[in-house]
Amino acid sequence: MNQQEIESYKKAGQIAQQVRTYIKELVQPKLKLVDLARKIESKIKELGGEIAFPVNLSIDDIAAHYHPTAEDETLASGLLKIDFGVHIKGFIADTAISIDLTEKQEHKKLIESAEKALENALSLLEKNPTLDEIGQEIKKTIEDKGFSPIVNLSGHSLEKYDIHAGITIPNYANGNKTKLKDGGYAIEPFATTGEGKIIEGTSGNIYAIINLKNVRSPKAREILEYIYKEHKTLPFSLRELQDKFGNFARLAIRELENSDIIHNYNQLVEKSHGVVAQAEHTFIKKDKKIIITTRE
Repeated sequence: MNQQEIESYKKAGQIAQQVRTYIKELVQPKLKLVDLARKIESKIKELGGEIAFPVNLSIDDIAAHYHPTAEDETLASGLLKIDFGVHIKGFIADTAISIDLTEKQEHKKLIESAEKALENALSLLEKNPTLDEIGQEIKKTIEDKGFSPIVNLSGHSLEKYDIHAGITIPNYANGNKTKLKDGGYAIEPFATTGEGKIIEGTSGNIYAIINLKNVRSPKAREILEYIYKEHKTLPFSLRELQDKFGNFARLAIRELENSDIIHNYNQLVEKSHGVVAQAEHTFIKKDKKIIITTRE
């Protein structure tokens, strides 16, 4: 990781910090999720960043991977997780916040457990912990608050144009004695009132190219060329294509899926339908120095 890459990570993180502040001022009950998605992604571009993946807007027992379609009427409510990414030249800042939109703030303690787990895990980094030690700290913090960590969701390493680059940072003690090398990473605790496992639900309207090859339909080819130009192999949304290409978007998505060119990310739902809170920051490690890029 050279200095230019470090500066790109840091710039992406600085933009993400500003977007986090913007989100906290923007979000309110009954705001349409599709309007919220457009506003967040417009803000990223306004600040000079690029969208690393479609903003995830997941409510209550949906832990991740929900993005509204253009016609979606879903309103912000309950415990809303907002997970978004910014990239500069492919170098990514990945961060998430949880906002309690209930009238009586009934999810406050659950959110605090995820946020405290994140802070405690980040505080360990200067000691060069193993992955097991990071997971232990997250698990203990969440359980001490009376909740469960989601064990089959995790933090991850980051590389250029690659959000999940190979290293998994667990949310529980998994026995892995590996220590983190220089690079970019995201720590991402999920806390729940449920049993602590996720299952796949229906489509989250998020996709990524997995096999770039020719496609028969001229319109699908045009849309595929647009996707690759704008996102490379990073995820993109059906909603973005609907905004640009209208009714052709769904037809193109279907053809690209049937041709095994793109992959569909399903919603990730807590197995027992417990409410889920999420917290996430990105950091870079270089020569034993830790820089948390997304923390305000």
